[in-house]
Amino acid sequence: MSSNRQILRRRIRGVRETGKVTRAMEMVASARMRRAEQRAIEARPYATSLAALMARVVGQSSVLLEHPFIQRREEEPVLVLHFTTDKGLCGGLNTRQNQALAQFLLASPARSRVVTIGRKGREFALRSHLDLVADFSGLGDSPGMIDLRPICVLATDMFSRGECNRVYMSYPRFASVMVQRPVIERLLPAQAPVAGSKGSVEYLYEPDVGRVLDALVTRYVEAEVYHAYIECVASEYSARMVAMHNATDSAREMVEEMTMELNKSRQAAITAEICDVAAGTEALTGGLRG
Repeated sequence: MSSNRQILRRRIRGVRETGKVTRAMEMVASARMRRAEQRAIEARPYATSLAALMARVVGQSSVLLEHPFIQRREEEPVLVLHFTTDKGLCGGLNTRQNQALAQFLLASPARSRVVTIGRKGREFALRSHLDLVADFSGLGDSPGMIDLRPICVLATDMFSRGECNRVYMSYPRFASVMVQRPVIERLLPAQAPVAGSKGSVEYLYEPDVGRVLDALVTRYVEAEVYHAYIECVASEYSARMVAMHNATDSAREMVEEMTMELNKSRQAAITAEICDVAAGTEALTGGLRG
């Protein structure tokens, strides 16, 4: 009985220390999440406007159909830029994103190749025996465009050389602290606006629409990749904050349950000792009377 109480005390100390660690990680994730959320929200208008501008340019003239970044080709092969986190302890964020990628690849009849941005995505690609072209891990929480440009250059070069006919991005979109939605969006070729929509209005471009498109494609791809990355970072820290909060609550509940069990064990031991003393006293009293 004494050894069981010692084991319980050790477990309570261990769980209590773990709760302190998860609480500290929750506070760190909360602070970083606010900064990452702000960056993601601030980047959305620029990315949205640039994508709309790209769509308007694409729909401007039928001559652009021969442009290497606009050509409508066969579906095969497909390149997917897969964004995940480098670290774990963020709930089911990476699992949901990996599952979304798997479902997309299974539903697509085209041969697919993958570029992973984040260690968790790379591990998934290797486990699943995907055609992994390249991996970009360890870029940190706030990479500059110089850090993300190799990803953009790789995607545009493969597309222009005909090594892939579609480029998609797979990333978690930050909706709120509690909600991060897995998203898979087409990056290249850019899509023209729907006929009759605001984007179908005719515009004049100088010096000409083709040269404008040449300069615009680079900025468009860079903006979309950067936007996807910071959405992933914001999703990571919000998911980690929630996961660590749940872990801290679970640790506190476990400590309370084990403390109650320890008290019951201690009370049972005290009761047993009292019974032994009473029985001994009764036996001694009976012997003296005899």
